[in-house]
Amino acid sequence: MSAFLVVVLLLQSSVVTSAPAEDEVTYLPGLVKQPSFRQYSGYLSTANGKHLHYWFVESQGDPSTSPVVLWLNGGPGCSSLDGLLTEHGPFLIQPDGSTLQYNPYAWNRIANMLYLESPAQVGFSYSDDKSYATNDTEVSLNNYLALKEFFRLFPEYSKNDLYLTGESYGGIYIPTLAERVMEDQSINLKGIAVGNGLASYEYNQGSLVYFAYYHGLLGARLWADLQKYCCSQEKCNFYENPDPNCSSAIDEVLQIVQRSGLNMYNLYAPCEGGIPGEVRFDGTKYVTYDVGKLFMDRYLKDDWTELLLQLQQKPMNLKMDPPCVNSTAISTYLNNQYVRKALHIPSDVPEWELCSLQVYTNYVRISKSVADQYLKLLGSLKYRILIYNGDVDMACNFLGDEWFVESLHQQVQVQRRPWLYDNDGTKQIAGFVKEFPNIAFLTVKGAGHMVPTDKPKVAFTMFSRFINKEPF
Repeated sequence: MSAFLVVVLLLQSSVVTSAPAEDEVTYLPGLVKQPSFRQYSGYLSTANGKHLHYWFVESQGDPSTSPVVLWLNGGPGCSSLDGLLTEHGPFLIQPDGSTLQYNPYAWNRIANMLYLESPAQVGFSYSDDKSYATNDTEVSLNNYLALKEFFRLFPEYSKNDLYLTGESYGGIYIPTLAERVMEDQSINLKGIAVGNGLASYEYNQGSLVYFAYYHGLLGARLWADLQKYCCSQEKCNFYENPDPNCSSAIDEVLQIVQRSGLNMYNLYAPCEGGIPGEVRFDGTKYVTYDVGKLFMDRYLKDDWTELLLQLQQKPMNLKMDPPCVNSTAISTYLNNQYVRKALHIPSDVPEWELCSLQVYTNYVRISKSVADQYLKLLGSLKYRILIYNGDVDMACNFLGDEWFVESLHQQVQVQRRPWLYDNDGTKQIAGFVKEFPNIAFLTVKGAGHMVPTDKPKVAFTMFSRFINKEPF
């Protein structure tokens, strides 16, 4: 018997007949009125003493028939509670860091939403050995085991339709998890949806150069250098090009996109807090830094990565917030002692942070492309797939994901066309969509990396049509 099977059997060894009462959130601070739907917060234990924090909010419709939707944020090393409290959860954090307001476009209006903080050491999740090192393969296994544990604790949902969803580095998390789940006949997987996901390092970087140039960021001189040193015979290679002149030009592009003060998550949005600073010493501690680009670690200079590794060994106040993102309100709320108590967080679990520097710098990326996982899902002819992108995001831009979808060589079912939504009684263009059998590529006009934050009504319309199997 394999070690993996032993772990699964052990996790399933005790029988649970209904949702764990000890995990129910009976009072959540910050709300004027407590919700009518039930919600739960606790831990899903996986392999090697890892405990992943979950927050589960039941559907505002009929929970018994609504699908279960797992949500994972990216990083790697960033918390999925950001998705809950700033994107599509039933309540959204307000700037004061203490109050919540109900979200009229919450995804739990039609689905049971499971937000999982993964991997261990992210957010309120932890491991008994306090080990930060992990990789794509281990994370997919632990996410699968956490999902199995969830259905053991909530057996009443075990037969519901299941969708796996996420954004950013979730572009790696979701298909690698789906590859495991599709082999488990006890789980009723129906499909996956990934927003602004990293699906291919090559396509993501190569497309970024075109995105930047045609959005007016590069200028004629740099574009000419890119054409001269990175292109030949009408083909350009902007990814791992061995020509040092090409590499120099690419570095200049990345400097503009990532470190000049532009908001890389939404080109047309301001940078929260102004242009990010650098690591500095104020006489007693390191107080701030600019980590550059969270979701394309391969672009970071070796000396900067080494600096991060050195800094994390020192006792200092060093956080890792994505550039141009202000996490003060959500951090203040989740670190409130009454909120932690309401969510059943043990007292010895460290303070919540949006992203974990330790996880990020110790994470080993294995999957440079998830084409094999998508082809396996598509080959089964059983699962529906949605890849969507806010079209002004530079972290995981729409063009790279469009190239990725095209590279799967599926037969076109519906040619690229506008898709519409209702805006106060008038039909408006929400973006564009191209459909193939069992997979659709969709853009959201004017949205950045976090689509539900920038375009909540459009995002809910998209999600609803996907879940309800309606045409876009």
